[in-house]
Order: sequence, then structure tokens, then C-alpha cells
Amino acid sequence: MGITERKARQKENVRSQILDMAWQIVKDEGWQALSIRKIADGIEYSVPVIYDHFANKEAILYELSLHGFGLLKQELDKNLQNAAGPEALLRAHVDSYWNFAFRNKEYYQLMYGLGMPCCGAGKMNSQVNIFRDYSLNAIEQIMKERGSDPSQLCFKSYALWSIIHGLISIMQMRVSDIDDTLNKQVLTESLESFIQNL
Repeated sequence: MGITERKARQKENVRSQILDMAWQIVKDEGWQALSIRKIADGIEYSVPVIYDHFANKEAILYELSLHGFGLLKQELDKNLQNAAGPEALLRAHVDSYWNFAFRNKEYYQLMYGLGMPCCGAGKMNSQVNIFRDYSLNAIEQIMKERGSDPSQLCFKSYALWSIIHGLISIMQMRVSDIDDTLNKQVLTESLESFIQNL
């Protein structure tokens, strides 16, 4: 291996260490505890080394959010192989999105800016629409099968995402004692009503 390749590998290794340490801090202490100084201390490098790899903390958050969206996409992709028909596919996508949000709370909060500033210093992550895009395809198929007005597709897709994201947000950011099963019941009944009205 030449010097150039070795340096590139070392740079990528340090970059991975930074992201891994940032994620560890978040898992242990929450998003509010994340700082460049803590990351540097955690990987035993100086602060300037972090800035050699990332412009600022928002750039690290942005990179972590990309990983979160990649994980969500993997879950949604599984449904494409297993669902029998568009209604089953839509239910599977909703279930995957819901489960992802609670199994990966820290990622979900970062990906959708819950309780924290959105990452990326004003950049809108194009992956933010991944669930909408997957569910839109299933909704479109259902509407075609039923002969529904295709001009309502975008509205229907947005309405469904609003319901699901709203319920997840209530659950993740709540301060009251809402029973977990109540929100899941609201989701299930709302989804069934939504499907009936497509």
C-alpha cells in the first residue's frame, strides 16, 4: 500500500471514529450533550482534528442523519419483497415507519428535527421524504385499482404522513401520561379509515 492510500485510509478511519463517538455520546447522554470538545476527548484527538474532517457539529449531525435515513430505507425495502398487494404494502410501510421511530428514537429525532434544531445548517436533507415516497407508490396503486381521482394523490400521501408523524411526535415529545397502546390504536384505526377512503 502506498503513502497516498495509507493516508486516505487513516483519514477515513478517523472520520469513522468521530461519527462513532458522536453516536455513543448521543446514546449515552442525548443530543443536547453532543459537542466537538466531547467528541475530541472521546477519541483522544485535539479539536482541530475534528475540524479537519467536519466543518462543524451540524455537519456531523447531517452525516448521522444520512445514516438514519439509510436504516429507514432498508426497513421499507424489506416490505417491497413481502407484501401481497398495495394495501398490505401500505400497512407494512406504516408499521415499519412507526417501529423505526421507536426503536431508533435518537435517529428519528435527528432526522425530523424533534426537540432539536434540524441538522445541516439550513440544508434540507432530500431523504426526509423517503417514507412519503414509499407510501405514495402504494397509495397510487390502491387509487388506480379503485378508479379514484389521481389528482388527489399528493394530498392523500401528505395527509397520511401527517397523521403518522404527528402521533410519533406526540409520543416522543410528550410530557403527559398517554398510554403507548392508545397512540398505536389511533394509528391503526386512522390507517384503516384512510385506506377505505382512498
